[in-house]
Amino acid sequence: MLRHEFQPGKLIAGIFVTIAGITYIGDAGDAWETPWFAVIPLMVLGLTLAGAVALLTGAIRRRRRTRRTQTSPAHTPEATAPSSPPEIPN
Repeated sequence: MLRHEFQPGKLIAGIFVTIAGITYIGDAGDAWETPWFAVIPLMVLGLTLAGAVALLTGAIRRRRRTRRTQTSPAHTPEATAPSSPPEIPN
């Protein structure tokens, strides 16, 4: 059983932040030379993509939720029977 909902937007944001971190770690370890401004386009692209995926995921989940409520078994005898008002004790 899942402990929480899967959120692909956060996954994509985390991947791009990890790539940016690896880029700076490689520069700090003298594995390669990275200009200071190189990570800015990477982060902007990653956060934009993550935002778009999060919006799309939210729209899909809202649509599925409304479909489930529309197709719920509302025509069962228990659901259509009028309920009696609760009794008030004297």
